[in-house]
Amino acid sequence: ATVFACTTPSKHHHYTIITLHHQNTITTPSLHYIIKTARTDVPTQTPWKAPIMWEGMFDGTLYDKAHLEANSSVALTVFAIGRYLEAYLKSFIISAEKHFMIGIPVTYYIFTDIPEDIPDFVLGPERTMKVLYVPRHARWQDISMMRMKTLSKIIDLEISYTYPYIFCLDVDSIFENRFGTEALGESVAVLHSHYYTVKQDEFTYDRNPKSKAYMKTGDYYYHAALFGGTWQNVKVLVDFCYNGIMEDKKNNVEALWHDESHLNKYYWLHKPTKLLSPEYCWDVISFINRTEIKVARMTWAKKRYDVLRA
Repeated sequence: ATVFACTTPSKHHHYTIITLHHQNTITTPSLHYIIKTARTDVPTQTPWKAPIMWEGMFDGTLYDKAHLEANSSVALTVFAIGRYLEAYLKSFIISAEKHFMIGIPVTYYIFTDIPEDIPDFVLGPERTMKVLYVPRHARWQDISMMRMKTLSKIIDLEISYTYPYIFCLDVDSIFENRFGTEALGESVAVLHSHYYTVKQDEFTYDRNPKSKAYMKTGDYYYHAALFGGTWQNVKVLVDFCYNGIMEDKKNNVEALWHDESHLNKYYWLHKPTKLLSPEYCWDVISFINRTEIKVARMTWAKKRYDVLRA
């Protein structure tokens, strides 16, 4: 069973989860009026009228003002398991402190199997960190898939009582530029760097009819390295993915891209209300000269094989 808190504090952090009174009503500002249509070189809207956020489409100061007035706050979850903690967590947190949701309260939820190895971080005003123990699985695929169960539990136990928004990110990422309140929404997905320019028949959906993640067709291909929204919507998403994963396990099936395949199935059935362009999770290593990428907001970190294979 997953354990959600160390019973004793380390010298740097208190790990115990505190039970709070539930906030039944949370204000989420309506910000469609802020969307501009200054870009003509890229699609800026989905067929179901959800915005696709690109540089040049928004005024960040207006979003920040609206979310400050609404008392918005964000829970940012990340899994740093095994050697991924040493390889990536420090650069992830330091860069997030410079670029992620600056100006509104943020709490980092760090899930790790070695909480005693979490370094001490200097955090800005109204920014806090909680370290939570999770057991390590033998395969990275299982770590990736089982995080859905862990996220569902922490939303129930704490996040739903405190934070209107939640973002779930991969630790092997680095924030490079503003990743701000313009990214907040009811249900938020990111376009995968490798598939936003290709034809749909090249999307790597799960094509196995035996899998709960099976998709014959779709609209976009989304990256599971980043998803978010209100806690209510994220809870539904992670439960959907976890239930699909467990049903597949009963049938000795594993989706092609694991939790990402189930996530794409969810967004096909339940359309996201906001799409983030690949600027928000950009593969800067594979793609160098893409003229439509004016700003790389968060990038894939270089693989630290020196640490990961040590």
